[in-house]
Amino acid sequence: KEALGEVLNGDRLVSAPYKLNFREEKDSSVVCKKKLSKDEVVFFRKAVEKDYYFQMYYDDLPIWGFIGKVDKEGKADPSEYKYYLYKHIQFDVLYNKDRVIEISARMDPHLLVDLTEDKEVDAEFMYTVKWKETDTPFEKRMERYSMSSSLPHHLEIHWFSIINSCVTVLLLTGFLATILMRVLKNDFIKYGQDEEAADDQEETGWKYIHGDVFRFPKYKSLFAAALGSGTQLFTLTVFIFMLALVGVFYPYNRGALFTALVVIYALTSGIAGYVATSFYCQLEGTNWVRNLLLTGCLFCGPLFLTFCFLNTVAIAYSATAALPFGTIVVIVLIWTLVTSPLLVLGGIAGKNSRAEFQAPCRTTKYPREIPPLPWYRSAIPQMAMAGFLPFSAIYIELYYIFASVWGHRIYTIYSILFIVFIILLIVTAFITVALTYFQLAAEDHEWWWRYINSIFVFISPMVFPLWWINWSLYLCLLLVLLLCTIRYVWFYANLVLLWLHGVHLLRILPHAGDSGFPCLAILCASHIQVYQV
Repeated sequence: KEALGEVLNGDRLVSAPYKLNFREEKDSSVVCKKKLSKDEVVFFRKAVEKDYYFQMYYDDLPIWGFIGKVDKEGKADPSEYKYYLYKHIQFDVLYNKDRVIEISARMDPHLLVDLTEDKEVDAEFMYTVKWKETDTPFEKRMERYSMSSSLPHHLEIHWFSIINSCVTVLLLTGFLATILMRVLKNDFIKYGQDEEAADDQEETGWKYIHGDVFRFPKYKSLFAAALGSGTQLFTLTVFIFMLALVGVFYPYNRGALFTALVVIYALTSGIAGYVATSFYCQLEGTNWVRNLLLTGCLFCGPLFLTFCFLNTVAIAYSATAALPFGTIVVIVLIWTLVTSPLLVLGGIAGKNSRAEFQAPCRTTKYPREIPPLPWYRSAIPQMAMAGFLPFSAIYIELYYIFASVWGHRIYTIYSILFIVFIILLIVTAFITVALTYFQLAAEDHEWWWRYINSIFVFISPMVFPLWWINWSLYLCLLLVLLLCTIRYVWFYANLVLLWLHGVHLLRILPHAGDSGFPCLAILCASHIQVYQV
């Protein structure tokens, strides 16, 4: 019986007619004899033409092979191609004492069933079993699958990805440090020399809007819900990486990743409720119950709609990706009995433990009008720029991830993926500081919602089929919420900028001079691909 993760992954395993008893060899043992009808011949010919392959498991070790072949030799016209179905398979099994170490399948290219013509044919399917002893210990039997040439184990490319990402981080760090130190140092010198003269001068740029910077954002309930959901997804990602790094997700550990995602997401829902409600109450929100409901639906709502649409398509095409009714009931029970209660408990705890939002300066009663901005300083170009740089840091690993999810590859290098993830967070944080400064320098005080800009992840799969597009869009939503949280957490780094708005720069700290920034206190608290043949 399949586990929950296997069912979610679309795996539907059936018992094969092959009998492989331990150390019992067989030679051309007949599995079955069958007369293939005309419709069955057409069905198998289309499967052979599309390179369908089978995948089986023996002692939890995968076996795969093509079901047939196309003879194109010396034929320029596709109508002259010959289509054949393999009817003899040989299993080669390696063992060490009483343990199975490795198994592979070879198709006999000489025993074939001709599928070229639309007519009934007789087929006799056979198999052979060969056993051979090996010195490989049982503990290392999965290394063959991790190091297989069919897996994306091109370390040079992955290390190039890391080097490319590190260069991006260094460039961003240098750019950010240069801009901030030069601009703010000039301000220190300018206003430190004559404090009273500075009082007589009209404030310009980012100092001009110090009374509007800490104004609460529009749609603060939605913003708090996004922050809470993003915190939960970040926690989920960290736990998944921890399990991957300790070796829980090895190749062909069927359904382990999906099971872990469902369980950890359910158990971390309290984090989303706590963060969202606590922050919403800090923003002087009153309807915390509605905010809690919005938090619970912000991520799961689009997921439910996507599932309903794709599950309907899968049912219409009789695909194994369609979830059985029993699995749907299990997921609903998990949501009802685990996710929702923890979300509510987290929301109650967040409401009771909220802290007052203490801005370092008084916010003006009426918002200041934002001056007209050049097109390149508007929201869309900023989102494109803020998305392109993180995308450039992860695009190589993103290719391998998509190849493992939608293709024949298997991703196993979780340590490198974790390094790239850390680099992604650093790049996101740095670009947030830089773009926030430029936005405030343009006297645009509506900075809160600029943190959400993960549309860049959808650049890669935009031209691919329906299934890919829908789940890729949902992946975008996941990263939107996750990186939104990272950007807001980096808000404490932005206090170097925002704090200066509240205290009027050196009018309160004239001693800073050229010595750099003063010390600031915190202001507020294995893919398994299954084909039908």
